[in-house]
Amino acid sequence: MASVVAANKLELLQIADAVAREKLIDREIVIEAMEEAIQKAARAKYGAGYDIRANIDPKTGDLAMSRAMEVVEEIENPDVEIMLEDARTKNPEALVGDYISDPLPPMEFGRVAAQTAKQVIVQKVREAERAQQYEEFKDRVGEIINGTVKRVEYGNVVVDLGRGEAVVRRDQQIPREMFRQGDRIRAYILDVRSEVRGPQIFLSRSAPPFMAALFTQEVPEIYDGLIEIKAVARDPGSRAKIGVISHDPSVDPVGACVGMRGSRVQAVVGELQGEKIDIIPWSEDAATFIVNALQPAEVAKVVLDEEAARIEVVVPDLQLSLAIGRRGQNVRLASQLTGWDIDIMTEAEESERRQKEFEAQTTLFISALDVDEMIANLLVSEGFSSLEEVAYVEVDELTAIDGFDDDTAAELQARAVDILEAKNAAHLEKAKELGLQDDLIDFGGLSAPMLQALAEDQVFTLADFAQLADWELAGGFIHIDGERIKDDGILEMFDVSLEEARDLVMAARVELGIVDAADVYEDENGHDDGSDDQDDVEHAEGSEDDAGTDDVSEEQKV
Repeated sequence: MASVVAANKLELLQIADAVAREKLIDREIVIEAMEEAIQKAARAKYGAGYDIRANIDPKTGDLAMSRAMEVVEEIENPDVEIMLEDARTKNPEALVGDYISDPLPPMEFGRVAAQTAKQVIVQKVREAERAQQYEEFKDRVGEIINGTVKRVEYGNVVVDLGRGEAVVRRDQQIPREMFRQGDRIRAYILDVRSEVRGPQIFLSRSAPPFMAALFTQEVPEIYDGLIEIKAVARDPGSRAKIGVISHDPSVDPVGACVGMRGSRVQAVVGELQGEKIDIIPWSEDAATFIVNALQPAEVAKVVLDEEAARIEVVVPDLQLSLAIGRRGQNVRLASQLTGWDIDIMTEAEESERRQKEFEAQTTLFISALDVDEMIANLLVSEGFSSLEEVAYVEVDELTAIDGFDDDTAAELQARAVDILEAKNAAHLEKAKELGLQDDLIDFGGLSAPMLQALAEDQVFTLADFAQLADWELAGGFIHIDGERIKDDGILEMFDVSLEEARDLVMAARVELGIVDAADVYEDENGHDDGSDDQDDVEHAEGSEDDAGTDDVSEEQKV
């Protein structure tokens, strides 16, 4: 490389062309590196403080060197500045801020200067290689790439991609998978980062998208968009589940992914070291999709709790171990695939739980309403589960029960109302002792138990209540570092939905004059009144997205 700065003009261009071809970078970048190298070597000879510039003609290879000086009115640094009067002796049209260039004669570079130039060129070429490598791979995240194992360091596999290096970290490898130098490796580009030491390319063989990408390569229908992969869950090296849906009624998504005699899925299994793959037909109906995801176990019944994104799955007694899977693998993968928390119980366990609930509700009615066991059993059997339901339902619903006439229904409702009024009085008294004020007591829409709950949370006045956000009342779910966290609301135990909580808070703000009733009406018709803080809005959105506002659990027979 020392010959670079001593070479004639033809050799300079030949060297630039050779380096550009070898490193696969632009010729202009190499010429710029040579110019900078010559400039640095010249400064080492003439003086480090001088602004020396070198220019290589890319067509002829002619090298021109000059010393640049800035035109100023008062000199602070004589090495790089020149007075306006002196500058006009060289260029009559010179102005302050212009640069005057004095040509320098050709020079011979010594060994030290040549070595310095070589280092500059090598560094510039390396930086250009890194920049080009980053540009090449930054948009390829999500692709599958082939490479050769270069070395294994502390469990991390360094892969030679031809144009650069990548790494498969230990946690991104399939367990018990061993690689040696020279092995061919196929992996998924997980991330590409530009760092000081150069671009870092991170590969993965354990990420769920790797399996999706493999199926895309093996199944033409997925590549063409006829079949879509909706979700993937993996226990790398052991088992996986993949949810697929067909956008063409004539194409069976599961059959297409399996292939003739299992050829397509076996190609993926072979790449993943024998990982067993369950191909699941995806469905918009959560219950149906969850039942499919628990295959090969059979499901008798599911009970959805959409607010908590939780589902109870009832299976026959002999299917329990199959549904749970070895070390809980089957239900864990099904939960990851569907995004629902899944509780599995046998039919016997569900029957026992229902029996306990029946007995508890029966005991409640016997003790509270002072009725015999038969009447209490009839109430529970007809779906009554609380005193409020008995007290405030239409009389017709009670008289529709066999053996209940108008007098019996009226008596039951009167007893239920008396008990509830006594409880409400006790709740209200307790709330007042805690500091609850009359303006919040007189505000409509809040029951006595609700008022006590608010007082226990130090919400004493209508002004305190108006400052709350809907999610602070109704609760919901938030995501912190990818983990779904339950955020309890003050009135959540009373089944207050986000919409109901929002209406209550807005009504309080209107009553206090904080917002205008007309603005609330406009907001309800699609206009944003901006009354919530941004933090509250973000939390509420997270609550609605995750929890929903439907408080009724759906029970569906399968």
